Amino acid sequence: MAVGHRVPSEGAQDVRLGDVVIMPGLVNAHTHLELSYLRDQIAPASSFVAWVRGVMAGQRMHSDRRAPQILVAIEQAIEESRASGTVAVGDISNTLATFEPLTKSPLAAVVFYELIRFNSPDPRSFVAAAAAAIEALPATEFVRASLAAHAPYSVAPLVFRAIRETVERDAFTPCSVHLAESAEEVEFVRTGTGPWRSLLEDIGAWDPKWVPPGVSPVQFLDDAGFLGANVVAVHGVQMTLDDLGILKARGTTLVTCPRSNGHTGAGAPPIQDFYDAGVRVAIGTDSLASSPDLNVFAELATMRALAPDVPASSLLRSATLEGARALGFDADYGSIEPSKRAQLIAVSLPPDEGDVEEYLVGGVSPDQIRWLQS
Repeated sequence: MAVGHRVPSEGAQDVRLGDVVIMPGLVNAHTHLELSYLRDQIAPASSFVAWVRGVMAGQRMHSDRRAPQILVAIEQAIEESRASGTVAVGDISNTLATFEPLTKSPLAAVVFYELIRFNSPDPRSFVAAAAAAIEALPATEFVRASLAAHAPYSVAPLVFRAIRETVERDAFTPCSVHLAESAEEVEFVRTGTGPWRSLLEDIGAWDPKWVPPGVSPVQFLDDAGFLGANVVAVHGVQMTLDDLGILKARGTTLVTCPRSNGHTGAGAPPIQDFYDAGVRVAIGTDSLASSPDLNVFAELATMRALAPDVPASSLLRSATLEGARALGFDADYGSIEPSKRAQLIAVSLPPDEGDVEEYLVGGVSPDQIRWLQS
């Protein structure tokens, strides 16, 4: 189904939808579908590293990442995403286990094959192996794969460089990185100390040759030449105005996941600052290990509570067109325009609703959403 000019065929019937708003499907620009099996299993934490240790403990209980219960959880998460009005996702995967289920689903997706390696004796071979795994996947029009770097505290500088060089072979390929998510990350990049240093030592991943950059995580990646218009930087809870200025200058999209940030102990993202700085903002739910559901509308409601002065229209653009653009799907999704795919939803409204945009950022539940079929 596509948007365009159409002459009604003989016998065509009008469809009465009632009190609804018709809008493009939403884009969940950052999630981890393969962690869906950890739903309700990881308790909220007061610090981000404490939460990460909880996730690692949960993962150790499921060593086979392609076990039936994990694959079933992925499929259920895909169904939940669709029921919540989502048309496309930016999915982080450490195993590529989500690629095949996504190709069989109605969702468009970029599956980001996320690399974690802080102590890496051969960075180029490590990244080349990951790139080869992506190239071996079957080509599909609306489910694509790319590389992602996990974060500045878990990826060696030369691994960052190798990822960047690999992704740059195709100027339209997006790349993802968790960035400035927690205070512990800021401390580690500046000083090389703190809870992240302790965790790396505990799991045998510390590199004694690594030298702390002594700057913010954003400045570190910018100095390394990693940031650019095809980079999706996720979280940004601890970004300063200077950091946001760098993202704007590079054209980097910032994906915010405020409900997850509260659960993990990372803190409340400065949503107002994101928009005031003129940064491209998209929205993600993060994983079911840190969020109660995969409903982008619920994420919008949290953003509205954190930033009551940001126009509702800007928030809605972040949930649609900005997310589609960040993932490379803006030619097909994100807005209602001729030539685009008409993956549209109808959202039920109360009778005589005076401000539709404000209503949509106040929280919409799946039972209010219908997909319009051609």
